Amino acid sequence: MKNREKPVVLLVEDEKTLSSIIVDTLEDEGFSTLKAFDGSEGLRLFFNNRPEILIADVMMPKMDGFEMVDKIRKKDKITPVLFLTARSSIEDLVSGFERGANDYLRKPFKMQELIMRVKALLNRAIVIKEPDAVFNIGNYTFDSVSQILTWGNETKDLSHLENEILKCLCRNFNYIVDIQSILLDFWNDDSPYNQNSLHGYIHKLRKLLINDERVKIINERGIGYKLVCL
Repeated sequence: MKNREKPVVLLVEDEKTLSSIIVDTLEDEGFSTLKAFDGSEGLRLFFNNRPEILIADVMMPKMDGFEMVDKIRKKDKITPVLFLTARSSIEDLVSGFERGANDYLRKPFKMQELIMRVKALLNRAIVIKEPDAVFNIGNYTFDSVSQILTWGNETKDLSHLENEILKCLCRNFNYIVDIQSILLDFWNDDSPYNQNSLHGYIHKLRKLLINDERVKIINERGIGYKLVCL
């Protein structure tokens, strides 16, 4: 956390009535708030103020939430991002995570749930600097803060979900991580559709780890996945 008396939350939401309600609720809970009503202004406020957390609507004028977060993640991969969205399709939610979101909340929502999610994201942001943020996997070095996988002179920038799934496997090295836990942690939904998405990410990670034949992501069929170095 930055050296501030109160954590700063940047809210980017074009519905002004909803924005006011969220700001009042956050300030009652002890947060300091900044607000913008479109993505362009949100982007400016983010880089001028470096908030502890960003809450952003997806559909906004001038620049939507996805584009705004795309631009932020090119320079900042750490600050937690919570998307607010009226969209309900799985494709839109996956797209949000791929752009670097840490969580999402469907509209309409209860303010109590918003506060709970904000506090959870801030707690995760505090522990991200712990010693196991960098992992050695065979010939690979994986920096889960910068989201970079390195081997030899080669580097690969990971997407948010690739990074989070690999970090989960690294933290449970040689142990099985059950499929349902991964789905609920990163998708908030263990539906068959999301299971297929998870299998797709595991396939991508296996391809990235192919340069060291000792490193394997083992599928314990019907149970989960295990990262090992043979």
